[in-house]
Amino acid sequence: MRKTAFVVLLGAGLLAAAGVLSDAGQEPPTPLGLPPVPIPEDNPQTPEKIALGEQLFHDMRFSTTGDVSCATCHDADKAFTDSPLKTSEGIEKKTGTRNAPTVVNAAYFGSQFWDGRSPSLEDQALHPFTNPVEMGLPNHDPILEVIRSDADYVEAFDEVFGVTAVEITMDEVTKAIAAFERTQIAGDSPFDRYYFRGENGALTEQQKRGLELFVNEGRCVSCHVIEQTQALFTDNRFHNIGVGINTIQEDVPELADEFLEADMNLAEVDVKVLSDRRTSELGRFAVSHGFDDLGSFKTPTLRNIAVTAPYMHDGSVDTLREAVVHYNNGGVTNEGDPINDFLSSGIRPLNLTDEQIEDLVAFMEALTSPQFTDLAAKMAKAE
Repeated sequence: MRKTAFVVLLGAGLLAAAGVLSDAGQEPPTPLGLPPVPIPEDNPQTPEKIALGEQLFHDMRFSTTGDVSCATCHDADKAFTDSPLKTSEGIEKKTGTRNAPTVVNAAYFGSQFWDGRSPSLEDQALHPFTNPVEMGLPNHDPILEVIRSDADYVEAFDEVFGVTAVEITMDEVTKAIAAFERTQIAGDSPFDRYYFRGENGALTEQQKRGLELFVNEGRCVSCHVIEQTQALFTDNRFHNIGVGINTIQEDVPELADEFLEADMNLAEVDVKVLSDRRTSELGRFAVSHGFDDLGSFKTPTLRNIAVTAPYMHDGSVDTLREAVVHYNNGGVTNEGDPINDFLSSGIRPLNLTDEQIEDLVAFMEALTSPQFTDLAAKMAKAE
């Protein structure tokens, strides 16, 4: 079979599996609990483009050492994370400062990266290639050289975008990668069947108690949003929840002033936040320069949270229970620790009992989609 034909068949399968395109070419129902996938007008989904994006996503030739690809930190077998690593490993086992967020359902995020410095999946795809602690390229030219000299790639880009080898740019590369990433969506969890379909037996009694706490006393829903017909479990906003910035609180005024004076562009920010831990802890401030954003990071989705440990932007929290305890303590790891000066106003002690904490954890475990239940069981057995 010619590679082009294989690409078409593979892409069609991915689209159908993701709920983006049915076998008959018609858009099927969106997974239970999720809205339709937002698709940019200038980057429509096609089977060929998605298959090309998957190939690019896994190509290790786009790193200086030839052994790192997008899939290295976003492994499909690990729910598109690099769990159990706290922070990702790039070329030569170099480590950055940020935990790799899952690609699953990233299509719904209003911005990308923990600090939201990329406005789209297309823009996000540009940055890891040239970050010195990720794939380490000096610029994007080596990627284009590989693609333009690979006959299969040349044929695929012509098929998908109608461009010749010399006309291929990073715009087409990132559009293909983003198209593949938009197929990685997952709903249909036990919570979805209970909440949106009315299947009373989909949740255990403990998980139902956890849901009640999630919505009411725990106030989790304030940021991890549940709506009437869908639930992304994120408000797509940025909050200081007391993780990371506590360790540099005394240095914040000096760091903030230095950062503002440097007046870095986003490419420089991208490198800085992964190579300098203190700068990393500035969070959204590094992008917005707004003092209200000091130490603030994007609210992650809680969907499939049971299979994406460790947690927080720096991977500093190992378990869901520890995460709940952090919030129960009012934004500090250990009860009685000092609260940072920039803590978001909604973060305050919850005074939950141990039993209630366990109920909340049980509820979050009910947010696992069917395609990840085996992984969840494997991880639970390993604990």
